[in-house]
Amino acid sequence: MIRLLLRVLGAEYAPPVRRTVALMTVTAVAEGLSYALLVPVLRTLFGGTPADAGPWLGAFAAAVAGYAALRYASDLSGFRVGTTLLRGMYHRLGDHLGRLPVGWYGAGRVGEVSVLAGSGVLQAMSVIAHLLAPFISAAVTPLTIVALMLVFNWQLGLAALLAAPVVAAAQAWTVRSMAATDAERAARDHEASARVIEYLQAQPVLRAGGRTGERFRLLDESLRQVQRASRRTVLATLPGTVGLTLAVQAAFTALLVLGAYLALGGGIGVAEVLAILVLAARCADPLLALADLGGKLRAARSELARLDEVLRAEPLPEPREPVRPVRHDLELDSVSFAHGERAVLDEVSLSVPQGGRLAVVGPSGSGKSTLLQLLARFYDVQGGAIRVGGVDVRSMSTETLMSQLAIVFQDVYLFDGTIEENVRLGRPGASDAEVRAAAAAARLDEVIERLPGGWSANVGEGGALLSGGERQRVSIARALLKDAPIVLLDEVTSALDPLNEAAVHAGIERLMAGRTVVMVAHRLRTVQRADHIVFLDGGRIAEEGTHEELLRRAGRYAGFWNVSLTP
Repeated sequence: MIRLLLRVLGAEYAPPVRRTVALMTVTAVAEGLSYALLVPVLRTLFGGTPADAGPWLGAFAAAVAGYAALRYASDLSGFRVGTTLLRGMYHRLGDHLGRLPVGWYGAGRVGEVSVLAGSGVLQAMSVIAHLLAPFISAAVTPLTIVALMLVFNWQLGLAALLAAPVVAAAQAWTVRSMAATDAERAARDHEASARVIEYLQAQPVLRAGGRTGERFRLLDESLRQVQRASRRTVLATLPGTVGLTLAVQAAFTALLVLGAYLALGGGIGVAEVLAILVLAARCADPLLALADLGGKLRAARSELARLDEVLRAEPLPEPREPVRPVRHDLELDSVSFAHGERAVLDEVSLSVPQGGRLAVVGPSGSGKSTLLQLLARFYDVQGGAIRVGGVDVRSMSTETLMSQLAIVFQDVYLFDGTIEENVRLGRPGASDAEVRAAAAAARLDEVIERLPGGWSANVGEGGALLSGGERQRVSIARALLKDAPIVLLDEVTSALDPLNEAAVHAGIERLMAGRTVVMVAHRLRTVQRADHIVFLDGGRIAEEGTHEELLRRAGRYAGFWNVSLTP
C-alpha cells in the first residue's frame, strides 16, 4: 500500500511518509507497553498492602501520558503529511492531464476523471491522515500485548499467540470475499457519474424534444446497477465480518477459560488473571476494527491504483534537445492518421508559405478538423511529418510550439470568471492597454459596453452567460492578445447570426493580417480570402488551387460552391 502510494506521488514524498509510519508504529508499541503496568498495579491493589499501589499508579499515569503525547504527535504528523500529499497529488494529476494527448480524452473519460479528481483523490490521500494510524494500532498494539502476556504467563501468552493465525485467517477471508465486488462497485460508480454528466449536458435536447418529465433511461439503469453492486458488496462482506467477530470472541473466551483454570489450580494469582484478561480485552477491540479499516484501505488502494493507471498514461514525448524554428511556414509531408481502425488522413501533403492563407474544405468526416489538431500536435501523426519553419513539430517543445500558434475553434470554452480573465489567458503578462486594444480589434468592446459589470462581468461555466457570437469575440480577442505568428481557425461563423457574424469576420481579418493561416471552412463564402484551397474527401486531397481555378474545373469544390449559393 505504502509502495503504491509513493509510486503515485513520487519519491520526493518518501521521507515524510516513512517518518510518519515509524512514529505511528512507535505510538502503537507504546500503547501496548503502557498496559504492562496494569499487572503490578492490580497485583498491589489485590495484595496485602493496597496503599503501596501509589507509585505504580503514578508510573501507569506517566506511561499513559507519554502514549497520549506520542499519539498527538503521530496524528498531527499524519494530518500534515496527508495535506501535503493531497496538494502534491492534485498538482501532479493536473500537470499530467495537461500533457496527455487529446485522443486520450475519449468517451467516458469526463466522468472517470471527475470522480477521480474529486472523491477519488480525497479517498486515496486519506490513508495517511485518517486510516494508517488506526490500522497500525490495530495490528501492532495486539502483537505487543501478546508479547507482554508471554512475559507474565507463558501459558496464556502461548494461547493468545496460537489464536493469532485464526484471527489472521478470518481477516484474509474477509478481504478475499470483499475484493471480488470492489472492482465492480468502482466501475458502476464511474459509469453512473458519466451518465449524470451526460444527463446534465443533454438537457437542451431533452427539453427541445418535450421529454423533461420523463426519466432518463440510461441514467436510471446505471443507478440501478450501482444499487445492485452495493447490495452484492454488503452480502459478500457479511460472512467474513461475522467470521472475524466470532474468531476474536472465541479467542477471548478461550483465554478466559484458561485463566480461570490456572487461577483455580493455583498456577497464577487473581491479579495476574485480571490484568491479562484486561490486556486480552484490549486486543479484541482493534482486531474487530480491522474488518472496517481493511475495507476502507482496500477502497483507498483501488483509487490509488486508478490514479496510478492515469499517471502511467504516456504523454506525447518531448524532445531531449528541442529546436526553435526561425520561420513560420507550414508543411505536411505524407501525413497519415487514424482513429482506431478508421483512417482519417491518408498520405496528405501540402504546404503553406510564411504569411500565406490556406483554406481546407470538404464534407463532414473528411479530416478537416483533425488536420488542424495535428498541426497543433494534439495528436502525433502515425505516418509522415508536420513541420513548422522546416522543423518537425516532434522536435519542438510543447511550450515552443504553442507559442507559435493562436487557435480559434468553432466550439469556444470559457472559464468561469470575468471577461478580462478569459482574454488575458492569451498572454497573462499583457498590459491593460494591450488587453483593451485586442478587445477593440475583436469588437469585444461592443459586448463589454452593454454587459452589467463591463470587464468584470462573469461569463459563467463554459461561457454559458454569453451568446455564441460573444464567446467567439472573446476567443478572437484572446488570440489577438497572444500575437502568435501562425493562426489555426476552425470555422467560427457557422452558427452565428448576421450581426455577430459580421463582427467576428472583422475580428478574424485583424487576426489573420500578416500571419500564416490555416482555416477550416464549412461556409464556403469564407474561403475566398484564402490564397490556396484544398478540398479533402475521404482523408485525401481531391482538389486544390485558388477559388477561381477550382470553379473553372467544375469539380467537387465547384459543386459544393453552387450548393452553398442555393437559397
